[in-house]
This record gives sequence, structure tokens and C-alpha cells, in this order.
Amino acid sequence: MTGLSLAAALGGTLVGAIGFAMSYSTLAKVALSWGFSAGLAPWFPVGVDASIIAFLALDLYLIRKNTPWPLLRMAAHAMTGATIWFNASSQGEISADPVKAASHGVMPVLFVIGVEAARRLIIQKARLEAGTAADRIPLHRWILSPVATPRFYRRMRLHGVISYPEMIRRQQDLTAYEQWLKRKYDGDLGRASEDERLPMKMAAHGYTVAQALEMPERQERDAEVRAEEAERRRLEAETRQELARTQAEADRLEAEGKLEALRARVEGETGQARAHARAQVSAAERAAELEEAALETAVIAEARAREAEADRKAADEREAEADADLRAAELERQAADKRKEAAEADRVAAAEAQAVETAEIAEARKRAAEADRAAAETERAAAETRRRAAEADRLTEEENARKAIVTADTQAVRKRAAEADQAAAEARLAAAEIERRAAEIEDAAKLSPRERSVRKVARMALAAGLVPEGLAVEDIHTGLCERISIADVQRQCDVSSTDTASKYRQEAVALLADGYRPAA
Repeated sequence: MTGLSLAAALGGTLVGAIGFAMSYSTLAKVALSWGFSAGLAPWFPVGVDASIIAFLALDLYLIRKNTPWPLLRMAAHAMTGATIWFNASSQGEISADPVKAASHGVMPVLFVIGVEAARRLIIQKARLEAGTAADRIPLHRWILSPVATPRFYRRMRLHGVISYPEMIRRQQDLTAYEQWLKRKYDGDLGRASEDERLPMKMAAHGYTVAQALEMPERQERDAEVRAEEAERRRLEAETRQELARTQAEADRLEAEGKLEALRARVEGETGQARAHARAQVSAAERAAELEEAALETAVIAEARAREAEADRKAADEREAEADADLRAAELERQAADKRKEAAEADRVAAAEAQAVETAEIAEARKRAAEADRAAAETERAAAETRRRAAEADRLTEEENARKAIVTADTQAVRKRAAEADQAAAEARLAAAEIERRAAEIEDAAKLSPRERSVRKVARMALAAGLVPEGLAVEDIHTGLCERISIADVQRQCDVSSTDTASKYRQEAVALLADGYRPAA
């Protein structure tokens, strides 16, 4: 086989080389005679013959990869026919000398025959390796049984039987079984049971006699298997139901435990809130009383301080007035002394004093005038001091009034804060009571944890101020999303998935749209 393969390969290569060499020379001359230039004429046979090689090689490669494309083979054959025609017609009219024309066209034909042989070999080898190579029906059967053989061939192809002896054996087994059945019932096949007639009925569908006879038993086994599988599924379903009931009971007990814990927590929070509110109110009242007492003490102390300051200033002013009076009296005394001295001088020098005032008298008068001016200045200073004292009293009264207003505002704010804390505590108490009653109702309705979570989200939206009455579903959804975030749902419902929290919100919207309202 190896020698034959090598001989075929060498012979095919030699035939192809000779044929293409002869074709190259002939086609180059034909191209030159057809008007191709001297530079392009040698490339014409290369293009024609190379296309044949390329198409056939690519066809063999695709066959080897189990992806044949018939167009490549037809294109190669078309180019081979063109080459044969070009070579045959290069010597003139084909009818004038057909032998000469055939001698020029026979070599490409031989090459194509060799390639087709290789193609057939590759296809058959691939089928053998894949186990899909079908046996051929012998020619003598077609000749000796021309009517039954086509039906025989049809059954082989329809039923995927690739072995001719296997198909013969099947036909023989069926004929033998039919004859045995006729002998069993004295030629009356109508007396045979349905199961006994199965081989004749199922032969048209590719079943062998053994396979047809085994069919009822196999179907019974399959039915038993299906029944066992159904029973297994039923038992599994019962087990799952029992587990579900057990889990539901466990969930109910857990919910009751949570409800009791919630009640205890709500009662504790309620007591704490009430105690805290009472403590805040008492603290606010005590703080207001202390502030009022401190304010009264501060006002009294401030008034006493202002009275003492006013008395001190009045004493200072009186002392200043006394000092001014003393200075004025001293000045008057000095002036009187001076006048006395002047009178003495006048008396001594009466003649001279009559015409001109002495320098001493003028100086005394000047000092008297200055004393009068100092007394006036002192009086103005005393008046300014009294005015400033009155202004200080007015500012003190205004400051006291402002402090009283601030103190009253502070007490009002603290009172409002205490009232707000008390209202918040009462609101938390009411919300806790609603939550407790809702939990009792949900327990009575035996709702699933998901339904409980959805109702809890709906109650959160209502507690946040959502009023769904008269709103469309889209408006309810918008209002709920504005008031309740995904994080709030995750925290209150104890879920980690944002997708689950989002679905809870959507189901809560539908629940509110359907008219759900918790019992107050």
C-alpha cells in the first residue's frame, strides 16, 4: 500500500507537471495571439492553471476539515474545462483535426482525474475514521432485483444503517419471524396479539425484530421507573411540605418571641419616654424658677448698686459744690481784702485814686471774675454729672427690660422643647402600639416574613406623612420613594440585598394603592 501510494503520488505529480508545462506553453502563445502584451501573455496560463490548483487544493483541505464547499470543486472543473478548450482550440478548428485538439486537452483532464481520486480517498478515509462510511449495494442486486432494491436502499438511508450485511440480516430476521408467526397460528396472522405483530409494524421505523419484541417490556420498565420517580417526587413533596410546616411553626414561634420582645421593648421605651418627658418638664420648670429667682436677685442687687452709685455721685457733686462755694467765698474774702486795701489806698491817695484805678484793684477784679467763671464751670459739670446719671438709669432700665424679655423667650423655648419631646415620646408610643397591633393582626393572618416586611414598609411610609388617598399608583410610588430610602428598608426589614429592598418598596406601593391602612 505504501508503494502504491508513492507511485500514485509521483505519477499524479508528474502528470500534473507535464500537463501544466504543455498548457503553459500553449496558453502563452494563445494569449499573445489574442492581443495580450508580451509582458502579460506569460502570466495568463499561470493565472488559469494556478486557479485550478488553488481551488482543488482548498477543496481537499476543506474536505479534510469536514467542511466541504462544492462551489470550489465546480469552479476548478470550470477552469479545467476552460483550459481544455483553450488548449484544444489553439491549433485551429477542433473539427478539422480532433485528434490533435484532443492531444492538447487530455493532460489537464488526467490531472483532474487524479485529484478526484485523491478527493474520493480523503472522503472515504474520513468516513471510516468517523464510522459513517456506508456500504454500497452490489450492482448485481440492482440488476437481479430492480423493484425491491430501491426500497431496500431507501430503508438503509432512512434508518441510518451503513452496513449492507446488517440490513440483509434485519430483512432475513423479519421474514423468518413472520414465517414462524404464520406457522404458529396456521397462517392466520390476525390471531396473533398486538405485541407479537410489533416487529412487522415497527420494521418501517427501523426497529429490528428483537428491538420490537423488547418494546413492551421496556415500556413497562420505563413506566415503572416513571411511577417510582413520581412516588419519589411525591414523597419529596410531602417531606418539603412537612419541613415547610415545621419551618412555619418555627417562624410563628419566633415571631411570637419577637412580638413579646417588641412589646417589652415598646413598654420599656414608653415608660422611659414618659419618665424622660416628665423629668424634662420638671427640669424645665425648676430651671425657670431658678432663673427667675436669680433674675430677681440680680435685679435687686443691680438696683442697690445703682442707688449706691447715685448716692456716691450725689455726695461727690455736693462735695464739689461745697468746694466751689469755699473757693468762691475765699475769692470773695480775698476780693474784700483787696477792696479794703484799695479803700485804704484810696483814702491815702484820694486825689490820685479818683482819676485812675490802681493796678491792684484791677487785678483783684480780674481774680474775682475768674472765680465767678470757675463757679459757673463747676455748676455745668454738676449738671452734666446729673444728666449722665439719668442716662445710666435709663440704659439700666432698658437692659433689665431686655433681659426680662430674653428670659421669657428662653423659658418659652424650653417649654416648647419639653412639649415637643413629650409629643415625640407620645408619637413613638403610638407608633409602637400600632406596630404591636399590626404584628398581632399579621400573626393571626399567618403572613409570611416577606408579607410582614412589605406591610412594615407601608406603615413606615404612612408614618412618614404619606397620604395615599386620591393618589395614582405612580404618585404613591414617588411619595414613598421620597420618604423611604432603600437603606431605610434594609435597616428596618433586616435585609442586605438592595434588590430585595426595592421589591419591598414596589409591593408596599401596590399594597397602599389597594387600600391597606394599619389599625390605629
